Amino acid sequence: MSRSLYIPEGYKSALTLRETQHAIKYIKDVFQQALSFALTLDRVSAPLIVKKGSGINDDLNGVERKVDFDIKEIGSEAEVVQSLAKWKRMALYRYGYTAGEGIYTDMNAIRRDDDTDNTHSIFVDQWDWEKVITREQRTIEYLKDAVKSVVKAVAYTKRKISLRYPQIAGSINTDVFFITTQELEDMYPDKTGHERERLITKEHGTVFLMGIGGKLKSGEKHDGRAPDYDDWSLNGDILFWDEVLDDSLEISSMGIRVDETSLKSQLAECGAEDRMQYKYHQMIADGTLPLTIGGGIGQSRLCMLLLKKAHIGEVQSSIWTDEMIEKCAENGITLL
Repeated sequence: MSRSLYIPEGYKSALTLRETQHAIKYIKDVFQQALSFALTLDRVSAPLIVKKGSGINDDLNGVERKVDFDIKEIGSEAEVVQSLAKWKRMALYRYGYTAGEGIYTDMNAIRRDDDTDNTHSIFVDQWDWEKVITREQRTIEYLKDAVKSVVKAVAYTKRKISLRYPQIAGSINTDVFFITTQELEDMYPDKTGHERERLITKEHGTVFLMGIGGKLKSGEKHDGRAPDYDDWSLNGDILFWDEVLDDSLEISSMGIRVDETSLKSQLAECGAEDRMQYKYHQMIADGTLPLTIGGGIGQSRLCMLLLKKAHIGEVQSSIWTDEMIEKCAENGITLL
């Protein structure tokens, strides 16, 4: 079932369909170069499918169904990736990367159980990146520095696209406001997680919300996170205020990854100790895999934000309900 669809009053795209296609490519070209330079990342190729039961696929919140199928020649089943959170760390190990070096890639996924709305699609496209760090760099300060680098790359891309298309001129606030999920709950105890995000992002423009995955004092989680990639005490989401949608927009989920200690404790908290049977988890526990930081940055969401679009379907091709297609068409929102 779809989430509620928001129609901005009097909305009209500032770009034609053809201009939009040109602008999407320009944003992707500019941003990935800026990100690569800011974080010292190499471009690599990444899989669309992985073997079922390998432990490499992202389990997200642990309830989403993966898209799977059998392979005639191999005689086993494969899964379409839901993200590359685990694959990237394995790749850094296999390719011989060392501290201070990293990779980024285009990640395409299908999340069949996602509800669709202005910002959610069953087709997910993002830049996935991962970088080797030292144990001494597993700190909040290092995480914040990485966040600032990503935000500066977004702001640089916005300046470039505004010069090319003056009709969508504007800027990104690079003064990131950092706050934890617990601090946010303390500020707005009677609000939902998304309502809190909206309030804090409207006030500050650019926010990094830290500490996502574990339970808050209320006994609730701000949002779900798999227990075996992010360290829940060293992660967060980058949120920007979207004037078109009059709402906060999550552009990136990122964080310092689990080490042997946080992996064990988070698996136990989720009752998922059985995942230790997988090679990936064993290689974290015995110190074989490098310590890393990484994240995903939504390509279509970034294009939405920078091009002042009202629906993610204006910048990507996906599948929508007939009701959503009709309502968008009635209100001047052209889905690709």
